[in-house]
This record gives sequence, C-alpha cells and structure tokens, in this order.
Amino acid sequence: MLQGFFQIALTLLLVVVLSPILGRYLAQVFMARKTLLDPVMKRVEQIIYLVCGVEPEKDMTGQEYATAVLVSNSVMAIFVFLLLMFQEWLPLNPTNLKAPTWDTALHTTVSFLVAADLQHYTPETTMSYFSQVAALGFLMFVAPATGLAVGIAFFRGLSGRKLGNFYVDLTRSITRVLLPMCIIGAVVLISLGVPETIAGPVKVTTLEGATQTIARGPVAHFEIIKLLGENGGAFFGANSAHPFENPNGGSNLLEVFAMLIIPAAVIHSYGVFINNTRQGKLLFWMVFAIFVVLVGTTAVGEYQGNPLVNAIIGEQPNLEGKEVRLGWAQTALFAITTTATMTGSANGMFDSLMPSGGFSALLNLFLQVIWGAMGTGAASLLIYLFLTVFLTGLMVGRTPEFLGRKIEQREITLVSVIVLIHPLLILIPSAITLAFPDTLAGISNPGFHGLTQVIYEYASAAAGNGSGFEGLADSQPASTALWWNLTTSITLWAGRFIPIIVLLLLADSMSHKQTVPATSATLSTDTGLFTAVTTGVILILGVLTFLPVLALGPVAEAFQLIARR
Repeated sequence: MLQGFFQIALTLLLVVVLSPILGRYLAQVFMARKTLLDPVMKRVEQIIYLVCGVEPEKDMTGQEYATAVLVSNSVMAIFVFLLLMFQEWLPLNPTNLKAPTWDTALHTTVSFLVAADLQHYTPETTMSYFSQVAALGFLMFVAPATGLAVGIAFFRGLSGRKLGNFYVDLTRSITRVLLPMCIIGAVVLISLGVPETIAGPVKVTTLEGATQTIARGPVAHFEIIKLLGENGGAFFGANSAHPFENPNGGSNLLEVFAMLIIPAAVIHSYGVFINNTRQGKLLFWMVFAIFVVLVGTTAVGEYQGNPLVNAIIGEQPNLEGKEVRLGWAQTALFAITTTATMTGSANGMFDSLMPSGGFSALLNLFLQVIWGAMGTGAASLLIYLFLTVFLTGLMVGRTPEFLGRKIEQREITLVSVIVLIHPLLILIPSAITLAFPDTLAGISNPGFHGLTQVIYEYASAAAGNGSGFEGLADSQPASTALWWNLTTSITLWAGRFIPIIVLLLLADSMSHKQTVPATSATLSTDTGLFTAVTTGVILILGVLTFLPVLALGPVAEAFQLIARR
C-alpha cells in the first residue's frame, strides 16, 4: 500500500517542481521573448511563414482568429479523411489493410481533429502505418497546438493585449513546445523498450508450439505525442496497457508526467501574462488540491477492492482489469490523470474501476477544468473566475470587474454559452440513446453501470477526452456503430469548436475594454478567500448540473455493492 501511494506522490512532486519552469518558458515563447531555441527555430518558422503566406506581424481580431481556426481545421480534416479512405493504395501498409468504413473514417478524423482520439476501431487491424503516422500523427500535433494557441490568445485578450496571429501561435506551439519535447520523450521511450520501426508484424512460435503474430510499428514517437499533446489515441488496442506502448514503471512515470506537465504549466503562464504570478499560483494549487482528492478517492477505492470478490478470495486490491506489471496505484493515478487532462489514454480498463473511480473520472469530464485540455482547459478555468466575480459582485451590489475590466451583459452571455453547451451535448444524446438501449446503445452491462457507460461515452466526446468505459457496441454491429460514430462525431465537433469560438469572442471583447482604476471596494481575485469561493462555484455548478446521472450511475452502483455484502 505504502509503495503505491509513494509512487503517486513522486509523480505529483515532479509536476509541482517543474511546471513553473515550463510555465515561464511558455510565456517567453508566446510573448515573443528570447529563448534558447531562437537560433534554430526562428529560421524554421520564417520558412514556414514564407511557404504558407503568413504575415507574422499581423494581429487578428477575435472573429478573424476564430475563422482561421475553423478554416484551417476543416482543410486538415478533409485531407486526413481522404488519406484514411485511400490507405489501401498508399505506402507503409505491410499487412495490406483495406480502408475503414466511411463512418469510422469520419468519426476517427473528427475525433483526432479535436484531440479526443476516441477510437471505435482496433488500431493494429484497421490503420496502416501511413495512416497512423501521416494522418493521425499529423493531427496529434496540430490539434493540441490549436488548443494551446487559443488558450494563449485568451490570456492576451484578458490582459488587454491584441489576440495575436493564429498561424504564428500554431507554428510556435509545434516548433517551440511540442516538437522539442517529443523528440526528447521519444528517445527516452525507445531507451525504455518502446519500439520504433516500419517493419511489419513478426510471427513467432510460442512455448506451446503455436504460431503467434505480434504487431509492432513506429510506436515511440506516436506514444509521446499521444500523451504530451493530450491526445490519447493508441497505436495498439490495449493503449498504454500494451507492453510496447508502456513497457515498465519508468515509462509509466514518464507518460503520467507527460500528460500533466503542459496543462499545469499553462496555468503558471497565465500568471505571467497578467503580470500577477500570485493568482496563477493560487489557481494551480486549487486545481492541484481537487486533483489530489480525486486521485486519493480512486486509489483508496481500488486498494480496498470489490467487497463481493473480497468475501470469496480474501481482501486485496481490485486487480480485475489492471495491468499487473503496474499495479492498482498506477492505474488509479493514470485513470484520473488521463480524464483530468482530457488525454483519454489508459493503462487499465475504466470499466473495471470501482464506483469511486468511475465517479471521479466522470466528474473530471463534467468539470473540464481540473487541468483540462491543453490551453483551452486553463481558459475554461478562467470562465469560472468570471462567474465567481459576477456572483460575488451581485452579493455586494457592485458591477463585477476582472483584471481591471468591467464584466457586462455581453461577457456574461458568452460565459453562459460556454457553461451550458457542455451539459447539453452530453445529456441530450445520452437521453435519446438510453431510450433505445438495444437498438442504439448496445449496452452490455445493464443497470447502473450500463447507464454510466452511455453517459461516459458522450461526456468523453463533449470534453474532448476520448477514453471510454467500453461495454458498448460502438464498432459492431454496423447499425449501432453507425449511431455511435455519427452522434459522437457531432458531440466531438461541437464540444470543441463552439467553446473555442465563444472564448475568442470573449477575449476580443475584454481586450477592447478600458481599465478601471482599483479602489478599496474592488474585489481582489488573487486571495485565498476568492480562490476558495471559486472552488465552491466550480464544484457546486459541476455537481448540481450532473447530479441525477451521477446518482443513477456510480453512486447507485456503490450503494448496490454495499448492500450485497
């Protein structure tokens, strides 16, 4: 037990120590200050701007920035969809895989475009190496880079700066952040035993004399951007439980750290952008505290195990659905990290988590701000600051102000759209699906757990996470697979781009406001009290919005287990 909790504490300590350093570096990159990579990357970026016809000095309005995001992402989506549909005739296809069905290709394209990577297929038997690298691997860089660019533009707007240029921010996100970190991470993973080859599957003879085909491929570079970019899409169906993706404890530590480090660092970057590092630190510790509670709740539940199983074989940790090389503690940490950061990877079965783990994972997807997706997670966190300022302003009868700028009707309207769109995208399609449990849902586990499976699928899609409780017929048969592919594609797209558009319009609105001189009656947002109130607003809104589905899902399942003791 102590060893498991020590492993968790070590990982979190690394994040606490290193995230402020990376946060300052990110601020330097996007505030166009000098960095160590300037001598090399400035030349590379100049070539990219020249080839693409980008004017790096031209700033965009909120509408122009949003248009650039939508147009560029639409072009990339069409490009990737065509690659998937024509993979049979493209190179690096050693097993001669045919093209996936059109709805699977569409769902996969949308899913990877929004950095969710929700996979309704088995990767090693569906996608060629070329599709994995040139199509999906391409999106695994540009999708998180888009999110980071939007988050940075939001910070600029709040601080009264112009929003910047999307194409410049996108380029810098890749050349200055993702690419160098991925090169280092891929080399480390290769040294730990993760393969990186374009050779086809290998056939071996087992000890029993049978023949087994072992899939392999260019895994190491795919694995690191999957985690560092908050993508989550697996090269193999078993995801990070596969020994070629996650061979040992060292690789597992690196993968959990990779998921956490950039979202944690972005919060510190926000403090630098607004010239108030104290507020950035308070927000970091607020998120960190909630995260630790959720990890602890899940870890304790997994250590105590299933009471029904314990009564038969004796008390022990819940090892069902776990990768025994890594253990219960690392599975608990990985599960909460991957849902908190909107990564969606997994080193164990979410379907096998105890109810406390399912509750914690769902709560992460509902809130979207316990670290959250790269860039947009921190921006969503600041939306709750808007709400807190507005609510506290109402209490004392003052016009709310945030960072010296008044929050008025337009801003609150935009904030309301962001807060409301997420539950609508989850609850409406879930209600329709649950109304037809056999023909649409394909639930394999009826009862409270089955409801959680359906809710989780749409929550994962709306949050851009990509993990799944599984147990749903989302790949076979064709009728239910078509329903899941199309409905989650809509949820994925809307859950990503509607908030992005609204965030950029909100940032543009704030950037044009005149600053208001602070007075003795001005509400300070960099105090422990305000941070505590913000925590309450986040938890109350998140829990109350989804209380019925939480009560009918993991909470009811927990009481059911207790009653059967």
